Amino acid sequence: MIREFRTFSAVARHGSFAGAGDALGLTQSAVSAQIKRLESFLGMELFDRSARAAVLNPAGQDMLAQAEQVLAQVDRMVSHTGLSSVSGTLRLGSIASVQQGLLVHALRRFRETLPEVRVRVVPGVSLSLLSQADAGEVDLALMIKPPFALPPDLVWRGLLREPIVLAAPERMSLRPWREMAASEPFVRYDKASFGGRLADTVLRRHRIVTQDVVELDEIEAIANMVRVGLGVALLPCSAWMDTRGLQLVSLGEDAVDREIGIVARRDERLERPALEIARCLQAVAASAVAPRAVQVGEA
Repeated sequence: MIREFRTFSAVARHGSFAGAGDALGLTQSAVSAQIKRLESFLGMELFDRSARAAVLNPAGQDMLAQAEQVLAQVDRMVSHTGLSSVSGTLRLGSIASVQQGLLVHALRRFRETLPEVRVRVVPGVSLSLLSQADAGEVDLALMIKPPFALPPDLVWRGLLREPIVLAAPERMSLRPWREMAASEPFVRYDKASFGGRLADTVLRRHRIVTQDVVELDEIEAIANMVRVGLGVALLPCSAWMDTRGLQLVSLGEDAVDREIGIVARRDERLERPALEIARCLQAVAASAVAPRAVQVGEA
């Protein structure tokens, strides 16, 4: 709860949630969420809810003195031991489709540098992870780039691009991707997800009406359904994708990319573990090589 105690101290010092947010690089809603977590943890309210400003109640005044002693002790410990002894918990939000590849290799590197830090991976879809990053509920989020502007306190760091391809069972006779998407049973990438929106945009651009048999957001599950012959699918081509039992057809000049990256606060607002996992993710992404999709020409 060190982060929450620091936020509590900042609110008391600045006299408002907005002022504390400006000082810490958080939105007002993120400050409010952290204060609620702290109050739930302590089992008491810390502020006078009837006051217009952030006024400490008697319990809050008593807790502030104790909190500042704890924070001062933590700062002395970090100063004495140095960064090599950093510990604690890193809260890392992540979409499911990168947890089996990119994240695995990045965490191996991370453990070599900061072995005392425990990592808690918070799963979710990109939209919910973005909200959690904005509220300070995760330290950073590994997700798909949103199709809209980020909240002002957050920044985007792109890691890699994954082209959308058509996946077909390995024994299926290949034809131009548009013909296959329109004529074969179709396993749809969930249109509510950022990645699924990209695939749907391609289909709508070419006025392709698909014969949907199922719609879901889990990429590996989509690939498995294609493997067993349930249909074809438009999905992102990842460097860590299991291509056994699949044929990947390039969309050629119609191709779009799913961009994977990190959403977080600015570097100067991040603690050492968050900065280190971002560095590890960037290093792994830089060496990633996606499988090759074949080009099938139009008749």
